[in-house]
Amino acid sequence: MSELPETLTIGELAARSGVAASALRYYDKLGLLQSDRSGGNQRRFSRSELRRVAFIRIAQRVGLSLDEIRDALALLPENRTPTRGDWARLSRAWRSRLDDQIQLMERLRDRLASCIGCGCLSLKKCELSNPHDMLATDGPGPRYLITD
Repeated sequence: MSELPETLTIGELAARSGVAASALRYYDKLGLLQSDRSGGNQRRFSRSELRRVAFIRIAQRVGLSLDEIRDALALLPENRTPTRGDWARLSRAWRSRLDDQIQLMERLRDRLASCIGCGCLSLKKCELSNPHDMLATDGPGPRYLITD
């Protein structure tokens, strides 16, 4: 079996991760990924960047912003491949944020189903409706869903 190269081109990283090269360039520009440049000024990524890309994709799918992802990835070491312990520390730091996200998703599932699922679309009971902007003092957005 042949040994895998230690670095990947952007095309190889895109093919291996399932993320478009344009998105990888953007992530690199934002500091979410780290790359070096070849003699021909082409990006080269450490094979360990595959794990970062996977982390970014999952974090985005659960609704986390690129700023939150960048802040989390900044906790990982720059001079070596992150260890299991490094990832565990990052996970602990995000636990509360993820728990909040899960609770919000459960509220959306449960309350939205009761409103739209019944078919009445009652504006008196709807979790998305805010007649006469009565909740404006509580802040922007769908206040019934955001708060308990």
